[in-house]
Amino acid sequence: MALPFDPIDEAARQWGTHWDGVPAMHAVTSLMRVQQLVIGRLDALLKPHGLTFARYEALVLLVFSSRGALPLGKMGERLQVHPTSVTSIVRRLESAGLVTRRPHPEDGRAVLAEITDAGRAVVERATGDLVAAGFALDGLSEADLRALSELLRPVRRAAGDF
Repeated sequence: MALPFDPIDEAARQWGTHWDGVPAMHAVTSLMRVQQLVIGRLDALLKPHGLTFARYEALVLLVFSSRGALPLGKMGERLQVHPTSVTSIVRRLESAGLVTRRPHPEDGRAVLAEITDAGRAVVERATGDLVAAGFALDGLSEADLRALSELLRPVRRAAGDF
């Protein structure tokens, strides 16, 4: 049920009676709420494919790799997640038959995750659904999407993303 007012506007109004930084507080609260909404919608779109967005990202990363396989450590770096999270993601994808794990042929300590044909097929189907839904940002125009990406780039750069 929709509220008759914007709760973030109200939180910002009340915040301003106690502290400074209202524009930053409003922006970060809005950003976090949109993130919740988008992830919820993406996960709902991916659920029929047996995926979450995190698992989908891992499969796409493997599709993009030249051999369809990457060491788990490299996957964690590229996905920017903790090694434990990568292990969990790959374990679930493996149990679904979407990836296989095998020893790295050159580094005995490393494990490779390799996408299967079934994994490639599910990526194609899931990507079609995500694109059709505008990646849950279908309320924005193409120009708005570009502007949003550019607006967030300095925040990512300052955080050391690149």
